[in-house]
Order: sequence, then structure tokens, then C-alpha cells
Amino acid sequence: MSWWEIGALGMLAGVIGTGAGGLISIVVKKPSPRFTGTILAFAAGVMLSIIFLELVEEAIDYSGYWAAILGITLGMAIFYLLDQVLPHHHPVSPEDNLYSGYMKKGTLLALGIGLHNFPEGIAIGSGFVGSTELGTSLAILIALHNIPEGMAVAAPLQQGGLNYKKVILVTALAGAPMGIGAFIGAAISSISPFILGASLGFAGGAMLYIVCDELIPDAYKSAGSHLSILGIFAGTILGIIFTSWF
Repeated sequence: MSWWEIGALGMLAGVIGTGAGGLISIVVKKPSPRFTGTILAFAAGVMLSIIFLELVEEAIDYSGYWAAILGITLGMAIFYLLDQVLPHHHPVSPEDNLYSGYMKKGTLLALGIGLHNFPEGIAIGSGFVGSTELGTSLAILIALHNIPEGMAVAAPLQQGGLNYKKVILVTALAGAPMGIGAFIGAAISSISPFILGASLGFAGGAMLYIVCDELIPDAYKSAGSHLSILGIFAGTILGIIFTSWF
């Protein structure tokens, strides 16, 4: 598979994920927090399985422990820095005009999520260089992870008065940088086995940060501890089954 094809698949995963979130936000006005939290917990469980049964294991197999550790460290560090510069949450300030405040929040969220999608694309590109199956798994998982992010962007834009066509367009565009990241990830990972191992470790570190900083805390906040634990358990079991099939 060429770098261009991998980039196109990464962009498709990003656009479909965030765009679907925008569409869901329009069709389902107010999904239950317990339902949303349980889905986030389930996604966290699946991701944890993929991280430790696929990404980290393959990184070690390709390049050894140090390349894997280097990649994991870089993945977590870069996402931490991104969160400091462009956090996901932008509350509407009391002094803002109501509608302009919501538009501002939605726009900032779209920008922040778009920039977060770039290193997620690198993870997809690295996965495809490792194996088509691994890349496909990552593309599907990250697309699913992007659905609630698309919903987070769409809600304030709707409240700010943007029509539904433009809401879907903005949420879809927030996923587009994933394609650029996937192309670069494929190009970098093809340089040498060490770089491939470090890139797979980077993908694992990036996903681990997402799970620990976003999915699990948001799940506990929305669904409570018991439903969240059940969701994580079910997702982990499905992830084990999923990786064994490949």
C-alpha cells in the first residue's frame, strides 16, 4: 500500500469519525450521559487491548524495548503538550455574547481537535507500515473515538446558530488533518526498523494518553463508576477477541 493510499485512508477515518459525531449531534439532540459515558468506557477497553497486545508488542518485536519506550514517551509527551496549548474544553465566558460565545467555543474546539487528529494520523500511518491489519484496526478505533469529539464540536456550533449543513462540514473538516498525519507516519516509519518500532510505540503512547486523559475520566463523569467498569471490561474482552482474529 502506497503512502498516498495510507494518507487517504487516514483522512477518511478522521472525516467519517468527526463528521458522524456532528450528524449524530443533529439527529439525536441530547443523548443520555450514561449512554455516552458507557460507550466511551467501552472504547477505552478496546483501545487498551490494542495498545498492549498489538502496538507495544509489535514495537518491541521490530526494534526492541528502547525504541518502544522512546516512542511511548514521545507519544504521551506530545499529546500532553497539545493539551496545554490547545485544550479540548473551552467554556463560554459570561461576558461573551451568548451566540458569539458558543460559536467561539465550537471553532476553538474544532481547531484543537483538528490538531490532535494530526498525531493520531501518524499512529494510523505507522500501523499500516507495520501491517495492513494493524493499520485498519487503528483507523477503525480512532474513527470511533472521534465520534464523541465531533459531537462536542457540533453542539456549541448549533447553539451558536450555524445551520446543520455547515455544522457537519466543520466537524468533518476537523478530522481532515488525520490524513496528513497518516501520510507522514507512513513515510517516517518506512525509513528503518528502529523508526518503525519507535513510531508504533508513539502510536501506543498517543492512544494511552487519550484513554487515560479523556476516555476514562469522561466515562466516569458521565456514566458513573459501575457502568464505566462494565464498559471497560466488555471493551477489553472484545479487543482481545478482535486482535486474536487478526
